[in-house]
Amino acid sequence: MAHAIVVGIAQIVLVLALSPLLEGVIRKLKARIHSRQGPPFTQPYLDLIKLLGKEDLRSSTGLVFRLAPIVTMAAVLLIALLIPMGAGAPIGQWSDLIALLYVMSIVAVGIMMAAFASGSPYAYVGASREMMMVLTTEPVVAIALIVVALKSKTLLLDGMVGWQLAHHPAMSTLVAAGAFFLALQAQVGKLPFDIAEADQEIMGGPFIEFSGPRLALIRWTFHMRLLLFSVLLVQIFIPWPNLGIGALNIVANLAKAFVVVLLVGLIDVVNPRLRIDQSMSYFTRIIFVALVAVALTMINA
Repeated sequence: MAHAIVVGIAQIVLVLALSPLLEGVIRKLKARIHSRQGPPFTQPYLDLIKLLGKEDLRSSTGLVFRLAPIVTMAAVLLIALLIPMGAGAPIGQWSDLIALLYVMSIVAVGIMMAAFASGSPYAYVGASREMMMVLTTEPVVAIALIVVALKSKTLLLDGMVGWQLAHHPAMSTLVAAGAFFLALQAQVGKLPFDIAEADQEIMGGPFIEFSGPRLALIRWTFHMRLLLFSVLLVQIFIPWPNLGIGALNIVANLAKAFVVVLLVGLIDVVNPRLRIDQSMSYFTRIIFVALVAVALTMINA
């Protein structure tokens, strides 16, 4: 138990500390592609510190509006405890697929509830778009992970990783990994799927009425989502090689996640924002790809 507590605290601290740096890497990559110097890699840290020190202005005194940023950040930190980052999930006995999908939905619902509670028409539009995105992206992620669960015959994430390590890559899991990656861009709110936020259209959407510390929590939550979903992709679908030492495995998985983050940043910078109808059409096709992976699993491919 003591070991699990230590590993859990270390994993949370690692996610909190490292996630803004990955956002800084994406900003620097975008600047370089645009032939600009760009902000320093540490700019997201400076932004968070600045926001945390500002006055907490509120457009609503409602309980939902006040608690939503805290609840969403807490849910993301719980995801950090559910995901095995290389040394096994800190709460491995409860770290199963159903719990992961449930907590993932809490994050999206928290964002929507905060927007609806703010009373802003722009926030309402952003929340409506977020709802439509969730209804199309969450099934892709769920189906892709279910493919590995079916292959490994377990819902425990540690068991899924262990099965992958013990077997060679299967066609079904590779197709599922592709579907997961194609949905990742929307899951972390990057172009061309930052439709809910869309600064140039609805001025921040769900977050327009947030400021100061609460906006800092929301931004930090999104930074952590980028890191955690990238780690989830590489750990569940590409767990090789197993170096035999937990700390080395964590470093190796973070290195693979870093490559995923670079790809996310590259897609973000070279694509324009899609309309909501274009996004729905896109994810309809991706859901079909994920279902193909399920079909391949059924025939043991």
